[in-house]
Amino acid sequence: MTSSPDQPFVRLHGVSKSYGAGRNQVHVLDGVDLELRSGETTSLIGRSGSGKSTLIALIAGLMHADAGHIRIGGLRTDSLDEAGRAGLRAERIGVVLQSDNLIPFLTAVENVELAIGFGSRRGRPGRARELLAELGLADRMDHLPRQLSGGEAQRVAVAVALANEPDLLLADEVVGQLDSATAAQVTELVFAASRDRGLAVLYVTHDEQLAGQAQHALRLGDRHILPA
Repeated sequence: MTSSPDQPFVRLHGVSKSYGAGRNQVHVLDGVDLELRSGETTSLIGRSGSGKSTLIALIAGLMHADAGHIRIGGLRTDSLDEAGRAGLRAERIGVVLQSDNLIPFLTAVENVELAIGFGSRRGRPGRARELLAELGLADRMDHLPRQLSGGEAQRVAVAVALANEPDLLLADEVVGQLDSATAAQVTELVFAASRDRGLAVLYVTHDEQLAGQAQHALRLGDRHILPA
């Protein structure tokens, strides 16, 4: 099932999430509504601990909401079992994290090939190398993650996220530890993916300037999403 062209690819309605119980319960999100459309970029800014990473994890199907529902491509993710959510991630969602999302004993190209193998859209032979070359890593694809610079590793992470030609790209503080020049390069890769591949993109950042480059800039505070 897919969403119609005039409908958002991702829609959150009344999504709430808490951690703990009783006196120790912490309310992170409270009745959050959010729409993400194909071919558009949306930034999300907020203080540390405001729930930005929790929101990414909920959309990716890595955790359950306490209330509300999430639709991706017209499909309610709470109607899926764990295998169904994993399949949705493998085939339609690319996730880029700040660090530690590459398998350390696999080379750059092997990390991308593994991601391609998880999805049903089996890539043609050589697709992983082509994708890494597009991201400026033609001479680094046979290196292990520990042999790469921070910027190179993040570009490999972007390649992993794009490996199965997803419809949605979620990026969580992907440039937080990079120098300004490398951060700008990685950010442009994410924006180019939205333009060239028609992806819906949501990226979390603490950088006000970077947040302002998105077509839609939002802020998460007091458990709600507001315009930035």
